[in-house]
Amino acid sequence: MGWEVLNIDLAEPRNRKHLHLWRRVDLLDREAMIEVFRSYKPEVVLHMAARTDLHESRSIKGYAANTDGVVNVIEAIRQTGSVERTVFASSRLVCEIGHTPTNEEDYRPSTLYGKSNALGERLVRRAGQSFGPWVIVRPTSIWGPWFDVPVPYKRFFELIARNRYVHPGQRNPRKSFGYVDNTIYQLEKILEAPTEKVNAKTLYLSDYPPIFLRQWANQIQEALGAKPIKTVPLSLLKIAAAMGNAAKVLGWREPPLTKFRLDNMITEMVYDTSELECIVGPLPYFADQGVAITADWLRNHNGLRKQG
Repeated sequence: MGWEVLNIDLAEPRNRKHLHLWRRVDLLDREAMIEVFRSYKPEVVLHMAARTDLHESRSIKGYAANTDGVVNVIEAIRQTGSVERTVFASSRLVCEIGHTPTNEEDYRPSTLYGKSNALGERLVRRAGQSFGPWVIVRPTSIWGPWFDVPVPYKRFFELIARNRYVHPGQRNPRKSFGYVDNTIYQLEKILEAPTEKVNAKTLYLSDYPPIFLRQWANQIQEALGAKPIKTVPLSLLKIAAAMGNAAKVLGWREPPLTKFRLDNMITEMVYDTSELECIVGPLPYFADQGVAITADWLRNHNGLRKQG
């Protein structure tokens, strides 16, 4: 199914070929949002805009894009009257790492970013069907071409390429990660599915089945032509993570390793995708195919070269 697309964002597209599809609009400017919705008259809305870093530590107000922004999108949809379906992107971090929710509203965020997304979800549910059918999606860890510099999984590929990543002891957790082209395919299927199959659902977006971290890292190492990955005792990594936390207190914004990152690395992270699988069906890409495409993109667009 073909779509005519309008991209509303403060930042311009990283892919310059998409500039003609983009209009600069601030999500927090309600009147501007309503104006662009009224002029374009969208039939479906994918609300993917958010502040996604974890740097805020003082107030949830720092994540206004994830809360007030949701309110503004809902109001713009209400005043437009043409929208038949809306997909709201939230985050897996509405629950802390390692917590498996028992239901859609079993929130347990450990960061202000996660709390802002939990509030955003509540705002959607509170609005009910007053603005039409909706779906909440919780992207897990999405990786692949066009990920930007701050995105952790671009850094993960680069660390492997430069022989700076190490396996954490004998840990080999399963991870519900998502290759970006599979994620796009899933979103298209959610938009095209019968309303009764998706309306008011909360769906985790990830590939299925989960990947194993060591095997995935080794696939990346081989695709990038890097040296074999070494294994470091977990006890040493815990010491390094504690030093990273101390460095953050002293003002180092992005130390190589912190307790949060180490926990993220070694904790099994598997989400129930059975409902998503029923809607979407088989995915077009396997993990090794996505790794090969991503490695090629990094070489062609970022000048990434084999190190050593």
